[in-house]
Amino acid sequence: MRTDANTDTAAQTPDRWMLIRDVAVLQVKLIFDGLRDLVLVPVSILMAVISLVKGGDRPGPQFYDLMRLGKESEHWINLFGAAEHARKSGTAPGHFAGRDIDAMVSRVEAFVVDEYRKGGVTAQAKDHFDKMLDSVRSKANKSGHS
Repeated sequence: MRTDANTDTAAQTPDRWMLIRDVAVLQVKLIFDGLRDLVLVPVSILMAVISLVKGGDRPGPQFYDLMRLGKESEHWINLFGAAEHARKSGTAPGHFAGRDIDAMVSRVEAFVVDEYRKGGVTAQAKDHFDKMLDSVRSKANKSGHS
């Protein structure tokens, strides 16, 4: 005879066929995710270049439109959605709880901005990069008007 505690545990743990299904679905989702990433690598670079060249002092919307599309596709793929089938009670927080790449990038960015404000190497690099972009933009505008 099952007790309520056993019923609760059974309801929180996927059965064998649910596991097999979730593994198969994950494989299909990984393929979609990989193909999306394979396409996004060159397209994101292209959109960034177009945004920088066409954008003047304010970059154009091309890159950020692509980012929104990528985010929508991420939600659509829902790569790890099957995690909801696993037992929820008594699980430890994830290995990455409270951490993500964006947080790491923010810390590095804060360091670089601080160095820039101090007038260090990053300020010189930014000035050189701005001059290079202005030159590319100027050449692009001249060739577009010829």
